[in-house]
Amino acid sequence: MPRGQEPLLSQHRPSSDRSDDRSMEEEDALLTGQKQEPRKQGWAFWREIGLFAWAVIATALVIILAVLYQHQQQTSSPQPSGRDWKNGRPTGKRNLIFMVSDGMGPTSLSLTRSFRQTVTGLPIDDVLVLDQHLIGSSRTRSSSSLITDSAAGATAFSCGQKSYNGAISVLPNRDPCGTVLEAAKRAGYLTGLVVTTRMTDATPACFAAHVNHRGEEDKIAEQEVGEHPLGRVLDLMLGGGRCHFLPNTTDGSCRDDDLDVVGLAKKKGFNYVSDRKGFDGLNFGTGVKLPLLGLFADTDIPYEVDRRNMDDVYPSLDEMARTALTALHDATEDSDKGFFLMVEGSRIDHAGHGNDPVAQVHEVLAYDKAFSSVLDFLKRDDVEGVLVGTSDHETGGLATARQLHDAYPEYHWFPSVLANASHSAENLAYQLRDHIAGKHISPLDTGIRTPPRSPDTSDSSSPSSSSDSKELKQYIRNLLSTGLGISDATEQEITRLADTADPWPASYLFADMISRRAQVGWTTHGHSAVDVNIYASDPGQAKPLRGNHENTEIGKFMAEYLDLDGEMKAVTKELKERAGAEWMGKILDDENVGNQGDHYEGDFRKRGLMDCGCVGTGVEGHVH
Repeated sequence: MPRGQEPLLSQHRPSSDRSDDRSMEEEDALLTGQKQEPRKQGWAFWREIGLFAWAVIATALVIILAVLYQHQQQTSSPQPSGRDWKNGRPTGKRNLIFMVSDGMGPTSLSLTRSFRQTVTGLPIDDVLVLDQHLIGSSRTRSSSSLITDSAAGATAFSCGQKSYNGAISVLPNRDPCGTVLEAAKRAGYLTGLVVTTRMTDATPACFAAHVNHRGEEDKIAEQEVGEHPLGRVLDLMLGGGRCHFLPNTTDGSCRDDDLDVVGLAKKKGFNYVSDRKGFDGLNFGTGVKLPLLGLFADTDIPYEVDRRNMDDVYPSLDEMARTALTALHDATEDSDKGFFLMVEGSRIDHAGHGNDPVAQVHEVLAYDKAFSSVLDFLKRDDVEGVLVGTSDHETGGLATARQLHDAYPEYHWFPSVLANASHSAENLAYQLRDHIAGKHISPLDTGIRTPPRSPDTSDSSSPSSSSDSKELKQYIRNLLSTGLGISDATEQEITRLADTADPWPASYLFADMISRRAQVGWTTHGHSAVDVNIYASDPGQAKPLRGNHENTEIGKFMAEYLDLDGEMKAVTKELKERAGAEWMGKILDDENVGNQGDHYEGDFRKRGLMDCGCVGTGVEGHVH
């Protein structure tokens, strides 16, 4: 029979061991017409059934145990090995360092990581220190808007509660809320703040002051030195913002009154340093006598990209952080309590507001360096301690991509363009302003000139004669070449800068020129609602912050870690007894503390271009 036509029951078809017996039984049944009794199953059959059941049960048990273990890992309190923990919290002496990267979103890390790898020739797996300590992310909305400001963001950290944009540790019902720093001080911890912006700015203020609106910086300065219902709550302050501590009868003051807050601080026992020489005398903390007030700039300490050229004038964030850590460690060496320290990379936010990618990458690198120094401190120290870091929000709507033309874009961005820049757009804008004003500062003079509070631009008009215009345009070309590494500026770009008197629109233009060439994109000069990263020195110690969380959970974690529940309630109760008094500043109307509206109301241009100082500069025609 041809192959393929054999019957199904051909002799070549393979059989089972019992096929012959089964066939004979079936044949007898067909011939006799009698139904055959089912054959009794032997030991081999039941053995197979038992093995199958055991496999099913064992698999189910493994799955159940895995689910229970995962649930326990996600919900249990941290229990780091080798430490003394009780009821989910450390017992005994401990330190907490909280680091805030103001305005730094996830794209800031991408931007800076690629920049660092490009300029130093590193492989793609050589990442930032921050990248190695990422444990989660934070949702940032405030009580009044889906997009928070730094005041509401820092209130979430300090009080563990949501509040309205502009609130300095004050809730929407206008009650002050006790902060983790104030509670730590009451519990016996030493406390400190380190920033690169004004000490009276929103983030540091929210830990040691209570005012209805962040604009009350004069009152914030007073509270920070101890003019406060709780008395002095700070042991150490290092940063900028000297102008709010000086009477308005003094050069460099920006106060509205003649109160000498530095003098007031000294009467309350503070030691005061105000320059690089005084800072160097602190000997990285070993020469510190607490309490200490160190204010090293009239307003903000310059961007790191500019500060590095003025290292003999201003200390860096890393230097201040290391000084604070040593000072607080030494001061608590014989105490059964540790310390709480807040360290802020403040001007990442300002670089985002200015849409300046050059300032941005150098600020993030400076923060990363300080973060590394804190980790080193914790490794050396024999006291229980944890570092938790996050951002209050993202600023600028940063993107490592930019559509320059109507045509479909190429998939590129160019970190090497940023490497050619030596100064921030802010620095170049002030140099241009001074040159136009007739001071004829040569390109890249390293001095930062702080604009007056109400700038008078009447003497800063554009040059009138053609010779002056030609000279100015050549000056701008030199400034662009030496400051930003731009040698291909168009005549239109040069003209826009030459016609600009106010430093901030000029700063926007300088930043836009370098951003376009690097193909870095921005969507706003304000904040965005993007989630921000959470970092920790040890994911085990900060286990409750793994995953995605509301920003208030970070504040609650810090209070729990330091075991401050009772102190937080007591401090809040004492503050509420003084609520509404003059010490908290002007009481805001309901419309200023309620929800500002999260739905479209038909008017997408509520403010005019004059509000950003952009009219006539060409910025209004740009896509950021």
